[in-house]
Amino acid sequence: MYEHILIGVAPDHAPGSGAAVEIAECLRKKGGRITALTVIEDIPPYVAQYLPPGQVEKNRAEAEVSLKAELGGVKGLKAVAVIGQAAASILDYAETHGVDCIIIASHRPGLSDYFLGSTASRVVRHALCSVHVVR
Repeated sequence: MYEHILIGVAPDHAPGSGAAVEIAECLRKKGGRITALTVIEDIPPYVAQYLPPGQVEKNRAEAEVSLKAELGGVKGLKAVAVIGQAAASILDYAETHGVDCIIIASHRPGLSDYFLGSTASRVVRHALCSVHVVR
């Protein structure tokens, strides 16, 4: 059983997030916490300069509200949205917040994943805690 479980949720709230929440509830120690984390890719500076001031933060806040609305019915679940690169942000959050298990959905690997790697595979390779992959 795990004390603090992190669920990586794609910004489009892929259908696999419901299964990930169910798994997290099964693996959570009594009194444990679940954090659902979505990562909004950072907008390149050459594009960001044309956006209204505060737009990036507004996008992050809207993603967090959307995630809370979708997963808000789960007791003890905290929804968080951050800006950055997906795998790096998930790993950083897990390390700095004492996460002892990461649950992340994965798709069937395609050709580009063999060259670049998917977010799930990067998290599996570099996480300092247990990782449960949902497919």
